[in-house]
Amino acid sequence: MRYFSHLVGVSDDELFHQLPTAFSQDSPPETLAMALGATLYSPAVRPRLAEDIVRCHAEGVMSMVGCLEDSIRDSEVPAAELNLADQLRLLARMDTGGPLVFVRVRNPEQIYRLADRLGDDLRILSGFVLPKFRPDASGLAGLKAVREVADGSGLPLYAMPVLETPEIAYQETRLSTLLAVRDMLDQNRDRVLAVRVGATDLSSIYALRRTAELTAWDVSVVATILTDIVNVLARRDGKGYEVTGPVWEYFSGGERVLKPQLRVTPFEDHDPMLRTKLVRQSLDGLIREIMLDKANGMVGKTVIHPSHAAAVHALSVVSHEEYCDAKAICEDYAGDGGGGVLRSVYMNKMNEVRPHLSWAERTLVRARIFGVAAEGLGFVDFLDAAVSREHVA
Repeated sequence: MRYFSHLVGVSDDELFHQLPTAFSQDSPPETLAMALGATLYSPAVRPRLAEDIVRCHAEGVMSMVGCLEDSIRDSEVPAAELNLADQLRLLARMDTGGPLVFVRVRNPEQIYRLADRLGDDLRILSGFVLPKFRPDASGLAGLKAVREVADGSGLPLYAMPVLETPEIAYQETRLSTLLAVRDMLDQNRDRVLAVRVGATDLSSIYALRRTAELTAWDVSVVATILTDIVNVLARRDGKGYEVTGPVWEYFSGGERVLKPQLRVTPFEDHDPMLRTKLVRQSLDGLIREIMLDKANGMVGKTVIHPSHAAAVHALSVVSHEEYCDAKAICEDYAGDGGGGVLRSVYMNKMNEVRPHLSWAERTLVRARIFGVAAEGLGFVDFLDAAVSREHVA
């Protein structure tokens, strides 16, 4: 798999200073965690799920989740389990080389049942999403199930716990719960790929729902929860985890109260309908939320529609300026490790070697996976290329 390999009508040399690097299910977990990108959730009851996965991958989606939890009715669970197994077996026979596929389960028993039903076709999976994760017997059972199935099959299967319970939301229990979660994950680090957050469940605890014009970071009570999750679990001390961005749950526009949040200037050299389309579909809210996710230390995003992937991935590309700064910082530190201050090659900022080193190292990891934009190109250029690909498809 390689990001942006699906684009047509534009050459790699036009877009990239440094091409994205290919990855696979067998890549190191630290690579896969960053490479999740826009993780598309799909109900396990979909009768053509295997074809949906192939189609979405052809449109640039690199990670998908077949959902056995909140996206289906309680009465549908038995049929959904059978359908999911059938669809995954079909997908395994298609052998398309991607995307990364996970299953969101309701309980650990589903992990064992699905593994038994898939047999050798279990190889099509990269792991399991564990919703409503708690640092108790239930959370431990989920991690144990993933470990036992991975060890029994010899496959690189990972867990992605979702933090979305009242104990995480309530201020008086949040810190102790997060510390307990961290301790439990640390004991199973080799099987934990990333930590996901359930913004919808966290909002529902307070009977809240953000509109398409607001982000999760604009809802103060939710923003404080997300901030504390990043604080405890995403520290860059060598012991942290990648925390993925909250779900964006809108795929079409509605009545607007606020002005669009996309400036006209970056779109001037592109199809004038591109900005109009984004605004009509309320994707300007998604774009702003992705930027705030990144600014607050999150990577990737949970999405519920394939059209969201282009924005997530376009904003994941490392700009030429970011790359030059990160490369200079890392090279200077590797040279003598003495720290100090460098002037950016773009002549617009200072780069302090020691304070900016962890940012620089992480930026170069992102550059390997999503690529580095050619000098002078930005987010809109990649978004335009992806949207044009949708029209061709």
